[in-house]
Amino acid sequence: MTPQSSPQAGAAVKAADRAHVFHSWSAQELIDPLAVAGAEGSYFWDYDGKRYLDLTSGLVYANIGYQHPKVVAAIQEQAAHLTTFAPAFAVEARSEAARLIAERTPGDLDKIFFTNGGADAVEHAVRMARLHTGRAKVLSAYRSYHGGTQQAVNLTGDPRRWASDSATAGVVHFWAPYLYRSRFYAETEEQETARALEHLETTIAFEGPGTIAAIILETVPGTAGIMVPPPGYLAGVRRLCDQYGIVFVLDEVMAGFGRTGEWFAADLFDVTPDLMTFAKGVNSGYVPLGGVAISGAIAETFARRPYPGGLTYSGHPLACAAAVATINVMAEEGIVENAKNLGATVVEPGLRELAERHACVGEVRGVGMFWALELVKNRGTREPLVPYNAAGEANAAMAAFGAAAKKAGVWPFVNMNRTHFVPPLNVSESEIKEGLAALDTALSVADEYTD
Repeated sequence: MTPQSSPQAGAAVKAADRAHVFHSWSAQELIDPLAVAGAEGSYFWDYDGKRYLDLTSGLVYANIGYQHPKVVAAIQEQAAHLTTFAPAFAVEARSEAARLIAERTPGDLDKIFFTNGGADAVEHAVRMARLHTGRAKVLSAYRSYHGGTQQAVNLTGDPRRWASDSATAGVVHFWAPYLYRSRFYAETEEQETARALEHLETTIAFEGPGTIAAIILETVPGTAGIMVPPPGYLAGVRRLCDQYGIVFVLDEVMAGFGRTGEWFAADLFDVTPDLMTFAKGVNSGYVPLGGVAISGAIAETFARRPYPGGLTYSGHPLACAAAVATINVMAEEGIVENAKNLGATVVEPGLRELAERHACVGEVRGVGMFWALELVKNRGTREPLVPYNAAGEANAAMAAFGAAAKKAGVWPFVNMNRTHFVPPLNVSESEIKEGLAALDTALSVADEYTD
């Protein structure tokens, strides 16, 4: 599809947006949304015809890129057949989506509860854990994001929680491993794992094991910085949960469905949780869908006891048809394997080469098609390029980096002092190299803010 220039149409779209759309996480009068005219594959474009390589995959959900013809066709076919139907009935698209997901989840996570997205998947996972255990507290990590609904945002460990945190949600936060900025004075991955697990077990002990329903972790934290957990950590959390009768919840909303080069990031660590949340990549965001994959033991809790929760659109046929088509496309086209192979052979070497050339890059980390560059003012001190949760003038360096990336033709993922490299999983080698070249230009701008 060729970008079409229509500045007048773009102006009309922008005017209606500014008059009536209330945007997420934003001071409404301080934002300037780009009017998007279209998208295809790894690219989107504006009404002036400027094309951007999308290094964000939307919000890290367009795992098969935009407008994949097989998924578009599946949505059209489902709409012609059965556009919607209530969740209490057995519907082919819903049943098949659940089957395909359960085939790929680790262990015995064979029951699928469908939601409309990731945040409500987390809400329901917590509810299931509390009802299963009869306990109230949930432990979650700082440097995490679990969603914007009330319980999910309280589980979140970044500043987006603060405005909603009244300390009444039954959530206790702890430090998860992050060797580059270790809270445990660790110098090796082995030390970081051991000390992080000791910290977690101490937190459990002082909170009272009999009060804790669940521990929830992003398998690989996403928005918070793509900190791949060191060897042994998730297995250690699994052991602690087993020891104290705590439900282990893995949040795979961002990391799941191929993002890490495996169907689920849990497969990287040979760990099976009791509950696993998913959304985003399950159907590449083409129609909103999320869910909870449930273990046999927790499913049995509700075999004769009604589960007190549900959604009008649970397992919506259009969303499930998109999921079926997406999963089949990913299998047929080797998209998970593409993410794994190009991540290891092109993305990682390319990002590490950028780090060698640019003083602002403190660390490169990631796996699959899930990477982060940590930008710093000084490599020796590791001082972040901008302060934590910076805004306005304090965020000038990252704002300049982002503007330079867009000028160079890529749309960057920028969060605090990091940029993430998270294009669609079926991105080509030439597109990756195009993105790396644009980042090279933008990082030269960030270098100007280093000591």
